[in-house]
Amino acid sequence: MVVRLRLRICKNQACVESTAVVNSGYEADTPQLMVPISIAKGLKQWPPPPEAKELMFDTAGGPLRVWVVPKAIRVKVLVNDMDTKEVEADLVISPLADECLISDLLIDELGIAIESAGKGLWRFRWEPTTKLRGSVSKY
Repeated sequence: MVVRLRLRICKNQACVESTAVVNSGYEADTPQLMVPISIAKGLKQWPPPPEAKELMFDTAGGPLRVWVVPKAIRVKVLVNDMDTKEVEADLVISPLADECLISDLLIDELGIAIESAGKGLWRFRWEPTTKLRGSVSKY
């Protein structure tokens, strides 16, 4: 199992909700959310806007061509028992991704603490260690 959260992702007035994998192995120099093209379309960011930078990312599966739109989106975790803060992040559009991936620095910005990756348990850093949350189902 993985830690998977439900997010609201907004670019200006365009917002989408999606699940996302908390991926501490996704190292980035800025908070980043990697999304499939279908999510980018929902945010009106596909085809890539002029400010997008086409880059090659090194991944476990080999090189991956992506488009990075710096500081393009606002992201928040959706949970039933509280309203969480929105944070700014780079939008990374991947033609191969089938779900969203949260980078290491975005994990920090969202205040996420992974308690058991194998069991899919997490909490917000400000919550007591006894307040464990479970992963959501992929959708």
